[in-house]
Amino acid sequence: MDIVVIGGGIAGLTFALHMHERGLPCRIYESAPQVKELGVGITLLPHATREFCELGLEDKLRAVAIENRESVFFNRFGQFIYKEDRGRFGGYPYPEFGIHRGKLHRLLFDTAIERLGPEAICTNHSCVRVDQDDQGVTVYFKETSSGAQLAPVRAKVAIAADGVNSTVRRQFYPDEQMAFAGINTWRGVTRHKPFLTGRSYTRVGNIETGKMVIYPIVDNIDGEGNQLINWMAEIRQPSVTMNDWNKPGKLEDFLPIYKDWRFDWLDVADLIERSDQILEYPMVDKDPVARWTFDRITFMGDAAHPMYPRGSNGAAQSAVDARTLVDQLASQTDPRIALAEYERIRLGPTSKIVRTNREFPPDYLIIKVDELSGGKPFRHIDDVISPEELRALSEDYKKIAGYSLDAFQGSAAGAAAATGSAGARAVSADARAH
Repeated sequence: MDIVVIGGGIAGLTFALHMHERGLPCRIYESAPQVKELGVGITLLPHATREFCELGLEDKLRAVAIENRESVFFNRFGQFIYKEDRGRFGGYPYPEFGIHRGKLHRLLFDTAIERLGPEAICTNHSCVRVDQDDQGVTVYFKETSSGAQLAPVRAKVAIAADGVNSTVRRQFYPDEQMAFAGINTWRGVTRHKPFLTGRSYTRVGNIETGKMVIYPIVDNIDGEGNQLINWMAEIRQPSVTMNDWNKPGKLEDFLPIYKDWRFDWLDVADLIERSDQILEYPMVDKDPVARWTFDRITFMGDAAHPMYPRGSNGAAQSAVDARTLVDQLASQTDPRIALAEYERIRLGPTSKIVRTNREFPPDYLIIKVDELSGGKPFRHIDDVISPEELRALSEDYKKIAGYSLDAFQGSAAGAAAATGSAGARAVSADARAH
């Protein structure tokens, strides 16, 4: 079975590592001339770390990440709304990590080179198009750095893991556009002393009046006990145009929204002002499509289901895609049947997550509290809403996203269903059982 993976990001590299575990070959073609530690922070939820832990990567992750202890919600006045334990602290068999996206990418890339060999990954290859016939696919590339045409590559199937702006997906959906609903974001990292537990993932406010997501991603970054704190600011402004991608952000564009966010547990305005780096991004996704698989070609990761960066689900769903697709390729003699079955398993659950991230993201409970309190400070959260109602809102999102605690504590079949797997993967009866 000869497989070409277009894109060497989180989805493509995770796929390749799972293929190697099964003794199946594949080749990755990545557009970047060199793999660099780019981006800011992301969170790996338990259903993401499960995939990486089962590849033997937990120790490597721990070396470059922070294990989250709790998730805490506040309103824009810094008032406490809700808190819950996370990962292993919350009873899950796998941890939850805050990590720099570039460090995760580098870890996966280096591990793939180590296990598959350097010949299995070709950088500086930008996909131009993919053709197919009865015997296989032909993938055409140009050299990213020069634009020069490169030799085409033949394979049995092609996996498009080339991101939100996928060239391959555009072949099948040429008129598709990004969906922008007037929400722009700014992201940055700041060297700062630990706040709350030093392992706290915090959400503050909502997108109508200003929202922040704040959590640490590197411990003791300077030898003086300071952490690298990742933050993201969001605001809905229906009249504004869409932010550019990875453009340096300007403080004056958004700091006025947060200038009074100086709480006893964290001075948010100061955190923003002292950032090492600020980038601006649009909050965009794409409408779910009816098909990912076209005979010998399929989509995976952000190429399959671009979603809002809410709920920490992009990397998780990419990792689940990768393992599910390998499950099918390992169990089918005809790779076209495997690709079709993968789509059947994964398209529905991920489409639901895309829609949920738009309308009812994890921080929907802050929106609900603001509605009930009229957007004003309250005496105590119990005067506004009960802990049981808040817990139900949180659990509803986890069930849709595939990482409710019940899914992990249930049988292997039950957990596989929650993540979109058909249960094809064998699991042991020890603590790693789902």
